[in-house]
Amino acid sequence: MQNISTQRDFVAYNQSFFTPHIFTYTAKELDCLKAKDKRLAKAIDKIGTITREGERDIFASVIHHTIAQQISTKAQASIWARFCALFGEVENERKNVESAKNTDSQSKQKAQALLAIDIDKIRACGISSRKAQYILDFAHKVQSGEFDIEAVAKMSDEKAIESLIKLRGIGVWTAEMILLFCLQRKDILSYDDLALQRGLKMLYALKCEGKNGKIPKEVFATYRARFSPYGSIASLYLWEIASGKFEI
Repeated sequence: MQNISTQRDFVAYNQSFFTPHIFTYTAKELDCLKAKDKRLAKAIDKIGTITREGERDIFASVIHHTIAQQISTKAQASIWARFCALFGEVENERKNVESAKNTDSQSKQKAQALLAIDIDKIRACGISSRKAQYILDFAHKVQSGEFDIEAVAKMSDEKAIESLIKLRGIGVWTAEMILLFCLQRKDILSYDDLALQRGLKMLYALKCEGKNGKIPKEVFATYRARFSPYGSIASLYLWEIASGKFEI
C-alpha cells in the first residue's frame, strides 16, 4: 500500500477525497441576524468573521462526527488525521485494482473500501471499540443499500435528522452537526450542545434551572425562534463566546 505519511500527502488526499469546505454565510445574512438581537450583534461586531471547516462529503462527515463525540477538539483532530491516512491507503489500493466500470455510487464504493479495513486497525487510530463498530455498521448499511446516504442531502432538516438518528451511534446532536458542517444548513441551533448552552448563558447572563443545569427547553426555544432562519450562524458565534477568548 501507498503510505500517506507526510503532511503534504495527507493534505492532498484529504482535499481530493474528503474535500473539506468552509461553512459559508453572507454579509446580508449576518446583518439580518444582528438586527434580531442587539446583544448578539455587539458580540458579532467584536468577534468578527468566523471561519469553520467541515466536510463536503456526507459519508466522511458521518464518520468524522461519530469520532468527535465526547472527546476534545484537539483529540478528535489527531484521531481524524490518522483515520484519513489509514483510509487513504486502502482507498488508493482499491482504485488501483478495481475496474473503472464500477457503477456503484461514490458512497457505496467508499463503504466497500472501509469494510476492507480490519477493526483493529481502526481502533489503532485512537477510536474506541464501540465507535469503530458504529462506523463499520454505518459502512455496511451504505454498501448494502439499506441506508441511502445521498438521499439525506435532499431532505428537510427534520427529515434528515430523523433519517440519520436511525444509524447506530448517531444521536440528535451528531445529526445536527452533520447538517450544519456538511450540508450547510443555515438554521441549526442544537439544544444538546453544551458549549452552545454555555455561550448563551454567558451572553445573556442566564441562570440554569433546567435538568442537568441546562437552559430550560422553553427558554431555549425562544432563542431558537429569535435567531431563525440563521441559527447556524448564531451557533458559530455562541461557540466562540463559550471559548472565553472574548470579553463579552
